[in-house]
Amino acid sequence: MILSQELSKQLKTLSQREGATLFMTLLAAFQVLLSRYTGQEDIVVGTPIANRNRDELEGLIGFLVNTLVLRTDLSGNPSFRELQTRVRKTALDAYAHQDLPFEKLVEELQPERSLSQNPLFQVMFVLHNTPGFDLTLAELEASYLDVGRNTAKFDLTLTALEEKNGIGISMDFRIDLFAPETIERMLGHYQTLLEGIAADAQKRVLDLPLLTGKERRQILVEWNSTEREYPRDKCLHELFEEQVVRSSEAVAVVCQEEQLTYQQLNARANQLAHYLRKRGVGPEVLVGICIERSLEMMIGLLGILKAGGAYVPLDPNYPEERLAWILRDTQLSMLLTKGRGIQRLWHQATEVICLDSDRIAITQEGEQDPVCQTSAAQLAYVLYTSGSTGQPKGVLIEHRSLVNYLSWVNTNLLGETNRRIPAVSSLSFDASLKQLFAPLLRGEEVWILQDDIVAEPVTFLRTLGDRKAVGLNCVPSLWRSLLDLSYFAEFPTESLTGLFVGGEELNSDLVMKSVAKLQHLQIWNLYGPSETTANACAARITSAEQVSIGRPIANVQIYLLDRHQHPVPVGVPGELYIGGHCLARGYNQRAELTAESFVPHPFSPEPGKRLYRTGDLARYLPDGNIEFLGRVDRQVKIRGFRIELGEIEAMLCHHPEVGEAVVAARENGPGEKRLVAYVVPEQGRAATVKELRSFLQQKLPDYMIPSTFVFLDVLPLTPSGKVDRQALPEPDDSRPELIEGYVAPSTRIEEALAEMWAQLLGVEKVGIHDNFFDLGGHSLLAMQLFSRVRGFFQVELPVRCLFEAPTIAALEMVVLNSLVEQIEPKETTQILDALSDS
Repeated sequence: MILSQELSKQLKTLSQREGATLFMTLLAAFQVLLSRYTGQEDIVVGTPIANRNRDELEGLIGFLVNTLVLRTDLSGNPSFRELQTRVRKTALDAYAHQDLPFEKLVEELQPERSLSQNPLFQVMFVLHNTPGFDLTLAELEASYLDVGRNTAKFDLTLTALEEKNGIGISMDFRIDLFAPETIERMLGHYQTLLEGIAADAQKRVLDLPLLTGKERRQILVEWNSTEREYPRDKCLHELFEEQVVRSSEAVAVVCQEEQLTYQQLNARANQLAHYLRKRGVGPEVLVGICIERSLEMMIGLLGILKAGGAYVPLDPNYPEERLAWILRDTQLSMLLTKGRGIQRLWHQATEVICLDSDRIAITQEGEQDPVCQTSAAQLAYVLYTSGSTGQPKGVLIEHRSLVNYLSWVNTNLLGETNRRIPAVSSLSFDASLKQLFAPLLRGEEVWILQDDIVAEPVTFLRTLGDRKAVGLNCVPSLWRSLLDLSYFAEFPTESLTGLFVGGEELNSDLVMKSVAKLQHLQIWNLYGPSETTANACAARITSAEQVSIGRPIANVQIYLLDRHQHPVPVGVPGELYIGGHCLARGYNQRAELTAESFVPHPFSPEPGKRLYRTGDLARYLPDGNIEFLGRVDRQVKIRGFRIELGEIEAMLCHHPEVGEAVVAARENGPGEKRLVAYVVPEQGRAATVKELRSFLQQKLPDYMIPSTFVFLDVLPLTPSGKVDRQALPEPDDSRPELIEGYVAPSTRIEEALAEMWAQLLGVEKVGIHDNFFDLGGHSLLAMQLFSRVRGFFQVELPVRCLFEAPTIAALEMVVLNSLVEQIEPKETTQILDALSDS
């Protein structure tokens, strides 16, 4: 690449005006480029120097070149002129010490060495500006030969060469780190930066232009051209009522042996809606619903929406304190439940309606559709997610956002074929939206699986096979656990052609494992936080080599931006922002947090438009698909659950015997994360692991309970006084600190079970009285445990029995009883003696 003569002249003039050299100006621009690509403010670059700083050395034959290390601070977003001054001082200081050999500097600093990296710097900058000369020899003709280089000495080397027709710029690079097209884009961005610098050196470095006009249009406009028609003025229940007219006698919802047709479901939902309206439910009125997956749950949801209200899901499995907080935060006027529901919390709601005990009163209402009083801009539901401040936060979703999402699901994700996908998600998670509502808008049946079926892997897989499930929507960690089960091979998979995963990162190894076992499987990777109505991006995964979250769905826009909300180039990490018809209204009763998370849209000409800051890091791939990279904050996803670590830390610190607490997510293996709590006890006090776990179980859902607790005298700190999370020690897996004393296995059954627990839980020593869940066990690990029990002992046990027998000593008796039931009476004594061997 050669810079034009005009630009080259402008850069030289700028250098002279600022008392700098062309080398300093080009270096400063290169360091801006590196900073914008990496997001770092401390940039270190190496450069060669001739080291002939005396006249008497000029004609000396020999290689005197030394290497200087130039470190520049770009913090504070200085103007380019300010940065030039910093670079000038750094360069002059380096020139003053150019006699110090680079090797001596490395020896003194003693950096951590690696065979794959150059010490102190990995990027080189070179400017060739020595005047050329003609090589003439008597009676000989001579010419220069470019011998070329096949090996890059550094990760990246930018070389500038002053020529008659302008400044030539080239780059050498390591091919295992960079693709040629990446370097080509980088050179273009360097030129764009230099043009911006020449035009206005007073601009701050983060405001200097980086993208070419073509790139900017592609990223902001072309890749966000997602406009699609959908019934934007309709509410969900109105679309359902239209479908009832078309499919009145078709089955609408199935749960075990019960079912309702579209006409029956609509009639019962209408009766409930009229009943609710008489009790004050209307637009923007929040109604709690605490019902396990069932026909009544569907009646309740539709009844609330038809009455004009917005539903607030309350998971009956959540701890009482968390449910009570949600009730207080929403100030619910009404709670819809079934049976006993959550009677312990009834006193916090103004009115409680039980769909079974109040059934007679409800059926006295009319079956006709209520007149719709709700607009598409009013609330459909409020979903509570983990909050970084220590309390959950309620996401407010309007009908228009929900209808847009469901329209995309039915048109683009599910297509024209009947997708028999079981509803397995709790109402408290947005995955339930596509499972429960999308079929109702297609005239298909909603297939609801109850908790006890989903919790038992054998029953779950058998049910999927018997009912010939066409698709499955779950989190990757659950799918991985199902694949790893020994009896997965017994599952009839012919009908299962669609896998829809989301809620956490999808790894390439899981894609390969899935395709190896089910070659006909189509895998969709879905991405999107609750604040954007479930899914904002989707990708059909066709290769394990490139797993992405795809592109934005209909009427959704995605922007990858730097810290100053400037779009980043292809391949450069940026924070993921989401805009469009999917956005939530904000957070319930949290105006400040709403303003912080839902920011003004910098690229929209329409006033009032907003973007949601996800806190996720991602980058564009050359084809426009988006690759997920991780988080910019401390939010994590474990087994599909969104968790703010700060919420767990806040709860731990409420314990009277805890002085300080830090929670981290550590990865045991691909897709296997666990929460680890680091606790500094209050002076003179020492809570046990069991006490802390029991304390948290009263306040947080099970998925937020750390699997491991590590007690420290003090938390490691950085020089600035903050917690040094990188210095937190690895948990000692030899044996967690439990209240029970260690009792070694003494029978063959105990030894076999202890070995299984140790392998699954990553613990070296397991005693027969140790609790599976106190050792860090959870439901997915329980599934794997019972798969191994089934394979080893040839007995089939329900996973729920582990909650009743959570120790090896107790589980041994369950295994023995099951074995006894399978054998002839005369063989019982002989077999038990052999198994016990004690």
